[in-house]
Amino acid sequence: MDTLFKDPATGKLMERVDVVDTRANRVLGSLEGIRSLDCLKLGNHTLDTDLYELTMAAGYFASGKGKQRACFDLYYRQNPDGGGFCVFAGLESAIRYINHLKIYPDDLDYLAGLGIFTREALEKLSEGIRFRGDMWAVPEGTVVFPNEPLIRVIGPIAEAQILETTLLAMVGHQTLIATKAARLNLATRGAPVVDFGTRRAHGVEAALYGARAAYIGGCEGTSNVMAGKLFGIPVRGTHAHSWVESFDEEIESFEAFAEAFPDNCVFLVDTYEVVEGVRNAVRVAEEMRKVGKALKGIRIDSGDLAYYSKVARDMLDGAGFPEVRILASSDLDEWLIQTLRDQGARIDIWCVGTKLMTSYQTPALGAVYKLMAADSGDGNLIPKIKISQNPEKVTNPGVKKIVRFYNLKGRMMGDLLTGVDEKIPQGVPVVAHHPMYDYLKKTYKPPYYAKEIMIPVFEKGRQVYDPPPLKQVKAHAEGELGSLEAETKRFINPHIYKVSLSDTLYDVKKRLLTSHQLNRAHVSKGTSRKSQPARSGPELCLDDQ
Repeated sequence: MDTLFKDPATGKLMERVDVVDTRANRVLGSLEGIRSLDCLKLGNHTLDTDLYELTMAAGYFASGKGKQRACFDLYYRQNPDGGGFCVFAGLESAIRYINHLKIYPDDLDYLAGLGIFTREALEKLSEGIRFRGDMWAVPEGTVVFPNEPLIRVIGPIAEAQILETTLLAMVGHQTLIATKAARLNLATRGAPVVDFGTRRAHGVEAALYGARAAYIGGCEGTSNVMAGKLFGIPVRGTHAHSWVESFDEEIESFEAFAEAFPDNCVFLVDTYEVVEGVRNAVRVAEEMRKVGKALKGIRIDSGDLAYYSKVARDMLDGAGFPEVRILASSDLDEWLIQTLRDQGARIDIWCVGTKLMTSYQTPALGAVYKLMAADSGDGNLIPKIKISQNPEKVTNPGVKKIVRFYNLKGRMMGDLLTGVDEKIPQGVPVVAHHPMYDYLKKTYKPPYYAKEIMIPVFEKGRQVYDPPPLKQVKAHAEGELGSLEAETKRFINPHIYKVSLSDTLYDVKKRLLTSHQLNRAHVSKGTSRKSQPARSGPELCLDDQ
């Protein structure tokens, strides 16, 4: 397809427009009309999806089900790294994605060329893809746990279905990185962590939004310049070994760097030999002090970090520079940091790259997006369940909310999944059922405080929630982690935080499972399900995905 620019005042079509910096009255460049669609589609991720989302949407339309209302939950099944929690991130990206949903003519041309969509299906898609439903979510920075809805989507099934892949990619990735950052901060016991992972990320967009997620999880800053520009995250950086190697002598490289950056000077001291590097850093620091400047820090990127940090600290203190901070990098993760601290490492700032930005030990969260209820034709959402041979994959049916219980010290006690219409309990004992095992249940006894933790984000396709500033999200995450018991934050065999079902949801799930067993019994006896009396109420979804 061909595209041109149109002057809105005159209606004149133009093949090219110039982009001008009005402050300097300077042309920054030209945009060709044929490329104008690329500019218009910036931020549009409608086709950043799996093919089956589009085939299902087309199928829903073809079968007359496109406007059937349905409820989907986005959640995950297992905490990463054997941990006890996650920190939710990615909601702002999800909101932006939904607001930019749109199928463009060239998208339709491509889909038509695949040869798998009927003309009727393409016509339906050409009418536009947009979300006109409701979405609830937990706020970014909230501590969350397996098998509870991080996002709940209710709307026409075709519109709700098509969100699946992209929401999973955004939320899964950013939640994973935010959680890793939180674990790193637990390991440093409050000492600053800086994200150094841009070059190790799986692409520049992963690095950008990974830096944002890491900041939410507790990182003090990032090396990613674009993340600093777009999100206001403090940017941090020193210099590489190549800077030192480009000079004849190490001390010359330090002197040149100090002259170029006298107010932001951190030396990388392990290019050749750490002790000699620290000695040269001290010499340059003494010269800086004479002209009223101060060395801010040194960074060690190799060798025995515990040993060399202690040696460096003694050398700096002995030379009269106790204020100079020691930074460490070199394939750090939470377990190594914990070990180094146990060995008395004198490290002030921890710079973490690969293991943070790739979530090295657990590179995928395994988030899922499952149908939990659907309209049977009368406008009511009927609970649906997915059955599996793996008990952990059996879904918790119905339209749900999360009620979180706190003790009088403000510590989290557990989460209860309830129907959206159930009242939030206060001052009465509450029975909480294990989602899989009948014999496991607990009772929340007063005194406690309970609150719903999900918030409305979209209502009838209109955004009703404005994401707070990123610093506020980061502060929220810090507060959430502070209200989580230490046992749940343990790295090895953490306490399992309970996510349970209310009496009502437990009964719904049991009825559906019993119905499934009865259906199987009828089938084994040769009685078809169609011959059974019509029944209303919850329904089954039998698959093993």
